[in-house]
Amino acid sequence: MDTSKFDNTDRFKAGLQVRREVLGDGYVGPSIDRANQDDFTRKLQQFVTEFAWGTVWCSDGLDRKTRSTINIALLAAMGRSAELKLHTRGAITNGMTKDEIAEVFLQVAVYAGAPAAVEAFREAKTVFDDMGI
Repeated sequence: MDTSKFDNTDRFKAGLQVRREVLGDGYVGPSIDRANQDDFTRKLQQFVTEFAWGTVWCSDGLDRKTRSTINIALLAAMGRSAELKLHTRGAITNGMTKDEIAEVFLQVAVYAGAPAAVEAFREAKTVFDDMGI
C-alpha cells in the first residue's frame, strides 16, 4: 500500500492506522491502491481517511465498539448495503457480538422500518457466513 501520492499529515496517518485496524488490510490496501491510480478517487480517500478516520474515529469521545454500533444502525437505516457489510465486519472486530448486532437491527426496524431491518439482517448474515461465525 503506497501512500506517497497522499498528503500524509499526522491526522491522515492516524486515520489510516485506525481504518486498517477496524476494516482490515484486505479492504484498506486495495482502496488506497485504487486511489493511487487517479486524482479523482484519491481526493475522496484522502478526505475519508483524514477526517472520518483520523478525526472522528481517533477522538476519545466514544470507544470503537460504540462507534461501530452507531455506524451499523445508521447504514442499516439508510439502506447502504455495501458499507453495512463492511462495517458489520468492523463491528465484530471492535467486539460486538452477533446478538448485539441483531439488537441494533431490531432497533432499526422500530425506528427506520422493517424493510431496512430485513435487508440489514440479510447482509449481516452473509458477513457472518463469510467469517465462519
